[in-house]
Amino acid sequence: MSDHLNIAAVRITDSEGRLLAVRKAGTQRWMQPGGKLEPGEAPLQAALRELSEELGVEWAPERLSSLGVWEGPAANEADTTLTAHLFAASWDPEHDGDGTVGAELAEGAWLVPAEAVLRDDLAPLLRDRVLPTLL
Repeated sequence: MSDHLNIAAVRITDSEGRLLAVRKAGTQRWMQPGGKLEPGEAPLQAALRELSEELGVEWAPERLSSLGVWEGPAANEADTTLTAHLFAASWDPEHDGDGTVGAELAEGAWLVPAEAVLRDDLAPLLRDRVLPTLL
């Protein structure tokens, strides 16, 4: 029997059109910031909480816009599917800093979408849903 996760994820782009991708400690796949919804937590609230925990930014809800819901395989959990509530936001280095990662993240990187699509180390959500919105 497979497991199922409900997550919120944020497609963050900068003024150059690059995408912020993160990699969790102990994993190989790059993905967008985000994480599992807590019991009773709305997807938007989960996205804002995860941005605070992972990137140290405190954003108003208005900074995020919904890109809908995606269903597919989880990147780092075997035999697990997920429902991803996907949001979009723009990074402003003047107000948001340099995107230093924290919490359970090992690293972050700004990816050029046309180059990122050629990589083989991307989470399915990033590869199949997020990158096509930018190409």
